[in-house]
Amino acid sequence: MIVGFDSPLPPSRTGVADYAGALLAALRRRGNVEVNPAHAGVWLYHLGNNQLHRAIYRRALARPGVVVLHDAVLQHFFLGSLTEQEYVDAFVYNYGEWHRGTALELWRGRASSALSERYYAYAMLRQIAEVSNAIIVHNPAAARIVREHAPDAHVVEIPHLFAPPVPISAAEVLSFRQALHLSAHHFVFGVFGYLRESKRIMNILRSFDAIHRALPYTALLLAGEFVSSDLERAVEPFLRRSGILRMGHLPERDFWIAAGAVDACINVRYPAAGETSGIAVRMMGIGKPVMVTDSEETVRYPETACFRIAPGIAEKASLTEYGILAASLPQTTREIGARGARHIRSSHELDRVADEYWQTLCAHGR
Repeated sequence: MIVGFDSPLPPSRTGVADYAGALLAALRRRGNVEVNPAHAGVWLYHLGNNQLHRAIYRRALARPGVVVLHDAVLQHFFLGSLTEQEYVDAFVYNYGEWHRGTALELWRGRASSALSERYYAYAMLRQIAEVSNAIIVHNPAAARIVREHAPDAHVVEIPHLFAPPVPISAAEVLSFRQALHLSAHHFVFGVFGYLRESKRIMNILRSFDAIHRALPYTALLLAGEFVSSDLERAVEPFLRRSGILRMGHLPERDFWIAAGAVDACINVRYPAAGETSGIAVRMMGIGKPVMVTDSEETVRYPETACFRIAPGIAEKASLTEYGILAASLPQTTREIGARGARHIRSSHELDRVADEYWQTLCAHGR
């Protein structure tokens, strides 16, 4: 059986491409897997909100197979890929003719879609879920969202994979910290990946301001590209404040050096799109304590293996409280990181995840 593999791949600068590259190599150790062959016994499609998935989505509808939903809310994907009429028609297909007016409102107000909870309430999954042979998701929130749109869909929850990190030496990590004028006594928080409103950048910066005033030996590394120019302009005054370190996109090796150099990772999401963060899995996998939003998306992480940040109005206070706690009790913080690593290396280990994918593909192949 030939497995047709359809996804963005490195060097595309997306988390899905990194994930797909690692999964592709692992699946090829189990059988014949080809990238976009002319014919296949079963197809594996990777879908997310990035517009790199536009043609993949069309192929997944025309030639059904197994779909991996990296984002369980495709609302923003459609806002970026469809015309107004196409968007309204797709919305009506998902939610009924009586919602045509809502669709028009959402389309015309789409400039606020990045942070407005209203947009996240409409995942627009019905068509792809009804057509596909199976839908693979990474957490219970995504599974629930799919079933709400297509009760008869075959949904398979497979943990987000953890691929072995690039080997990094202690000397490289030390050199990285020294280049940023960080001593061994500094406690460094890190935020990685694309920087968008839903990653709560403003609240993170505001809470760090309070943490740094209480504990001057703390620092915050903000590493990644801004998705929104409006957000970039809004945070610019914060970037000049004491303790803030700024970097752009990090190539793979540089990412792992930076990951090794921070003492804790902040990876919160609100509103959530049913996604499991690859950054959070990577950081937990190497033993870094991670602050995650307390949500259905993160429910599989053991309570003692991460810091759970309250969503909504309590978020800033929760970030501040846990940030001060993490920096004040480094031994306890390192133990939380060690527990996270044990969980990730057990439940998210690459070969275990690849076996689950292979079983699913074989069950739907010919």
